Amino acid sequence: MTAENTPADLDGMAWARQRGMGALAEKMGIEFVEFTIERSVATMPVAGNTQPVGLMHGGAYVVLGESLGSMAANLHAGPTRLAVGVDINATHTRSATSGIVTGVCTPVHLGRSITVHEIVVTDEQGRRCSTIRITNMITDRPAV
Repeated sequence: MTAENTPADLDGMAWARQRGMGALAEKMGIEFVEFTIERSVATMPVAGNTQPVGLMHGGAYVVLGESLGSMAANLHAGPTRLAVGVDINATHTRSATSGIVTGVCTPVHLGRSITVHEIVVTDEQGRRCSTIRITNMITDRPAV
């Protein structure tokens, strides 16, 4: 977030809880663990988010990544601006089959008009399952 629109004592977790993750993330069981501009962490259960063969669905990894990256970009954007996704890609390298997965989101670039975040999703053994990169464009909030 830029200094001109961010209170120094901003609590990212409180902001995220107040805003909410959205209906899709809630249906998928995504839960925040940590939320700051520098690092955001959330978990998601494998159960209920699998392909027919019992492996974690690749799209579920992407939902976790986009949820974290978009929320982090909006925290950075500040209260008068809006971050919207313009590009996302994912490389899946392992399939979780049980338990929970954890997404860790870190900024690659935090600009005035563009943000880029990398989200690394790991299984309970700490093995990387997916690497997601999301780019968000920051614009002025539309008048309501």
